Amino acid sequence: MRLEDLQPDATIRGILPDALVTVVSVTWHGSDAMTLVHRGPDGRVADEILYRHDEPRLEVVQAGRPWSFDGDGALFRLVAEAHRIRLAHIFDPVLAVHTSLVEPLPHQITAVYEAMLPRQPLRFLLADDPGAGKTIMAGLLIKELIARGDLKRCLIVCPGSLAEQWQDELHRRFHLPFEILTNDKLEAARTGNWFLENDLAIARLDKLSRNEDVQQKLSAPDCRYDLIVCDEAHKLSATFFGGEVKYTKRYRLGQLLSGLTRHFLLMTATPHNGKEEDFQLFLALLDGDRFEGRFRDGVHQVEVSDLMRRMVKENLLKFNGRPLFPERIAYTVPYRLSDAEARLYKEVTEYVREEFNRAEALQNDKRAGTIGFALTILQRRLASSPEAIYQSLRRRRERLEKRLRELELLQRGAAVPAPVAAGPVLDDDDVEDLEEAPENEVEAAEEEILDQATAAATVAELKAEIATLGRLEALAAEVRRSGQDTKWRELSHLLGEIFTPVGLGGRVAEPTVPYGAGAIPKPVPSPRQKLVIFTEHRDTLSYLERQIGSLLGRPQSLVLIHGGMGREERRKAQESFLHDPEVQVLLATDAAGEGINLQRAHLMVNYDLPWNPNRLEQRFGRIHRIGQTEVCHLWNLVAEETREGDVYRRLLEKLEEARQALGGQVFDVLGKLQFDGRPLRDLLIEAVRYGDQPEVRDRLTRTIEHGVDRPHLEGLIEERALAHDAMDSSRVARIREEMERAEARRLQPYYIESFFLEAFQRLGGTVRQREPRRYEIKNVPAPVRNRDRQIGAGDPVLSRYERIAFEKELIAPPGQPLAAFVCPGHPLLDAALDLTLERHRDLLKRGTVLVDERDPGTIPRVLFTLEHAIQDASLLPSGERRTISRRLLYVEMDAEGRTRHLQYAPYLDYRPLAEGEPAAADVLARPECAWIMHASSQSIEQKAQGHAIANVVPEHIAEVRGRRLAWIEKTRAAVKDRLTKDITYWDHRTEQLKLQEQAGRAGARLNSQEARRRADDLQARLQRRLAELDREAQISALPPVVLGGLVV
Repeated sequence: MRLEDLQPDATIRGILPDALVTVVSVTWHGSDAMTLVHRGPDGRVADEILYRHDEPRLEVVQAGRPWSFDGDGALFRLVAEAHRIRLAHIFDPVLAVHTSLVEPLPHQITAVYEAMLPRQPLRFLLADDPGAGKTIMAGLLIKELIARGDLKRCLIVCPGSLAEQWQDELHRRFHLPFEILTNDKLEAARTGNWFLENDLAIARLDKLSRNEDVQQKLSAPDCRYDLIVCDEAHKLSATFFGGEVKYTKRYRLGQLLSGLTRHFLLMTATPHNGKEEDFQLFLALLDGDRFEGRFRDGVHQVEVSDLMRRMVKENLLKFNGRPLFPERIAYTVPYRLSDAEARLYKEVTEYVREEFNRAEALQNDKRAGTIGFALTILQRRLASSPEAIYQSLRRRRERLEKRLRELELLQRGAAVPAPVAAGPVLDDDDVEDLEEAPENEVEAAEEEILDQATAAATVAELKAEIATLGRLEALAAEVRRSGQDTKWRELSHLLGEIFTPVGLGGRVAEPTVPYGAGAIPKPVPSPRQKLVIFTEHRDTLSYLERQIGSLLGRPQSLVLIHGGMGREERRKAQESFLHDPEVQVLLATDAAGEGINLQRAHLMVNYDLPWNPNRLEQRFGRIHRIGQTEVCHLWNLVAEETREGDVYRRLLEKLEEARQALGGQVFDVLGKLQFDGRPLRDLLIEAVRYGDQPEVRDRLTRTIEHGVDRPHLEGLIEERALAHDAMDSSRVARIREEMERAEARRLQPYYIESFFLEAFQRLGGTVRQREPRRYEIKNVPAPVRNRDRQIGAGDPVLSRYERIAFEKELIAPPGQPLAAFVCPGHPLLDAALDLTLERHRDLLKRGTVLVDERDPGTIPRVLFTLEHAIQDASLLPSGERRTISRRLLYVEMDAEGRTRHLQYAPYLDYRPLAEGEPAAADVLARPECAWIMHASSQSIEQKAQGHAIANVVPEHIAEVRGRRLAWIEKTRAAVKDRLTKDITYWDHRTEQLKLQEQAGRAGARLNSQEARRRADDLQARLQRRLAELDREAQISALPPVVLGGLVV
C-alpha cells in the first residue's frame, strides 16, 4: 500500500492496535510525509504524521466506501456477537450475578445494583449486619466494575484473620485471583514496589497502619487504585477527646487510602460507637469536605442515606418473602466447682492478684501492661480446664527457671546486674491488635508473654515466684489426676441430651417458628445432629478431643479447627463437618470464630467464655447466617462462685431477659456493649482483683445491669438502624420482577455457547461434547493460549480443559468431572472474543446481507448498530472526559425513510444467505435495493444517527441527568453548610486572637496567623470542591458512533 491510497472515508488497518480507523482527511507535507486525521471505532478523532517507511504496516481494508454489504453473513453474525458479548454489561443489568457462582438475595442485589453501582465515583459505607454476605456484595461490585472497564486495580484491606477468607471467596465464587501481601512478597518484588506489580491485592490492616515503609510504597505516584475496599472498617475510627481529635494510626491509614482511589468502599456491621461526632469523623474518610471539623452549632445527626446503607438481620427476606434468618436463643449452664477445684481456683487467683499489685507498683515501667496481660491469660486458662491451667503453670515455671539460670550465669562475672525481666512490651494498642490478629499469631504471642512477663525485680523475688508456681503446679496436677472436672461433667450431660443413643434415623428438624410466635422449643435430640464447641485454649482443645472421642466411642465423629492448622487442613476439616454424616462435633478455637461458615449446624456450646463479648457475637454468627434454616441454640458454661463467673452469669441472665423483650437483635449489639464506658475485660479483671470485697461486687453488679438494661440496649439497637434500609415484601416482589426481566434480557448461556463453539473452531481448536452441553478441550491452539493480554483480571488460559460448561447448573453434576464455567470474564472466552474481533472487526463496517424468514415481503431494510455514551466534565488522568454511562442501540430503516429503534440484537433472528439462494451481490443489484446502493454511505449513517439523536439519546441523557443531579445537589448543600460554618468559626477566631495579641495576651498553642491560614485553606477547599461538583453536573451526550450495519 502507498500513502496515496489514503483517501477520505477509506477504512485502514495498522493505525490502532486491534482496530480499524476511518480516514477523515489527509494533508501532504512534500511528497514523503502527510498528516492523517482519522476516526476510531469509539468515534474519537485523532491525528498523526505518516512517512513512507510506515507504508508496510498499513492496509486499506475498504477504499472510500465502507458499506458494500458483501461480507460473509455467518462470520458477520459471529463478529457482531463477539462485540455484543464484549459489552455484555450493557445488555445484562446484573451481569456479575450471571457470571459468578453465587445466588444473591434481594438485599445483596439492591446493595450492588441500586445503592453502589450507579454512584460515580463511589464513596460508600455498607453497614449491613454480620452474616448478611458483605463479601459477596463486594465481589459482585468488583466483577461489575471490571465488566464495565471501570476497574483494573483493586486493593482490599481487612483484619489479618480474614485475608485468606477474602482470597478464597473471591477466587471460588468470582474467579478473581487476588494476591495477599506478605513480608516475603514485599522483599521479593522485582520493581521494589509490590503494589505496582499486583493489580488485585489484599493487605492486612495492621500491616499497613503500623509500617511506614509499606505506606510509602502505597503512596508512590503510579500506585493509584480504581477501588479500595476496607472490611471491618470501624477499626479505622478516631475520637473527639477534650475538644481535640485523637487520631489513631488506623484512621491516618484510612485518610491515606481515601486519597489513593476513585471508588472507596467501607464495610462494617458496627459503624456507630454511640457518639455522633465520632461517627461523623468516620464518615469524613468518605467525604472530608462534607464532614470537616467539629459541629459549630451543637451535636446533631446528619442525613447520610446517600453515603451509607444499613440492613438489619431481622428485616432481611428471601425471594419468597419469608424471613432470611431463623430465631436464636442462648442458655446459661451454671456448674459448681468441686472442693479440689475450688481450692486450686482460690490459690491461683490469689497469685494473679498479688502479681497484679506488684506490677502496679512498677511505676513508670512499660512492663506493667505486659504483666497484666500475662496474668489475664493465666486467669482465663484457669477457668478453661484443669489441663489448660496445669500446662500453663508448668510452662511458665520452666521458662522462669531458665531465665533464673541465665541470670545467675550472667551475674557471676558482671559488674552491673542483668535485668530480671525479658520478653516483649505491650501497650493498649498492641493488646487490641492481638485481639484482631490471626489465632496462630495470638497463641504464639500469648505463650511468649505468659512465659516471660514477670514483676520480679530481683533474683530473690524471681526465686520466690518460681517456688509459688511449683506449689500451684503440684495442686493443678493433683486436680488433673483426680479426674474431678465438673465443667467436663456438665458438657458430657449436655452431649447426652443432644445425641441420644436412640436410633431416630435421619436428622430431626424443629418446627419452624415465626418471629415472636410463642416460646422457642428446645432442640429435639438426635444422633445425627451437628454441634460446634468453642474453647479459647489449645490445651483444652486437646483434652476435650480425648474426652469427647472416648464418650462418643468413635474418634472419627469429631473434627478440629485451630490456629496452628494450615489453610488446606482447616478447609478439609470444615468440609468434613459440613458434608460427612459420620462427623457430629466440630471442636474449635476462635480460628473458626471468624470467616468460617458453619450453618450446617444449629447447635453450639461455649465451653470457654471470651472476655471480649464481640467474640460471642462472632461465634454465634458462624451458625446463624445465610443458609441456616433451623432455630439456633447456644449453651454458655459458667462456673458459679468464681469472681469472673459471677460477673458473666449476671451478664448472660440480663441478656436473656432483654432477648425475651427485644428479640434476637440483642445478640447483634454484643460487640458494642460498654459498662460505664469500660469494656467487659476491665470488669472481669476488677472482679478477679477485688471480687472478695462486697462493695466491689455490688458495684460490678450495678454496672452490668445498667450496661444491658432495656433502655440502653434499645438505644444500641436504634443506632444499628441508623440510615437503615427496610426490605418489605412489596420491595422483594419488585426485585424479583426486575431479576426476571434481567434474566430475559441477559446474554443467555446458549448464545455464549454457540458463539464460543463456532469461534473456537474457526481459531483452529476442537471441542468434543462428553455429556449433554458439557465439553472437553484436549488442546487449546497456540494463538488462543498466547493471548495473555487478559482484559480485566482473571486466570491464565490453560493448554487443555477436562470439561467446560456454560451454565452454573452444569459445573459439577454428581459423579462427573468438575467443569470450568465459561462466561463473560473467563480468560478462554476473552481470548476467543479478542482474536475474533482483531481478525474480522472490519466486517462490521463492510456489512452483509441477512434473511428475515418472518417477513414475507420483498422490500429490504437496513439495520445499524450504534454505541452511545454520556460524559461529564471531569477529567481522567489521560486528559479525556469521564464517561458515566454507555448504551448499545439498534436502528432500522426502510425504503420509505421510516426509522425505528429495536431492542436487543435483532440480527440473531436473521440467518445468512443459504446455498442455492442468490449471492449478496445479486441481491444488492436488484431494483428493490437501489435506494441502499445509490445512497452515499454517509447519508445512510447520518440518517441512523439522526434517528438515535432525536429519539433515543434524549431518554438516555434524561435518565442519567435526573439521577446524578439529585446526588450532586445533596452533596453540594452538605459541603457548603459544613465548610462555611467552619470558615466563619476560624474567621471569628482570627479576630479574637488578634485582639488578644494586641492586648499582650498571645496564646502559646494558636496565634491569629495560624487561625487565618486555617480559614484560607478551608475557603480554598470549598472553592475546589464546588468546582469539582460543577464539572460533575456538566453532563453531555457524545454523538452516537455507528459500529456496524447489514441489509435485511
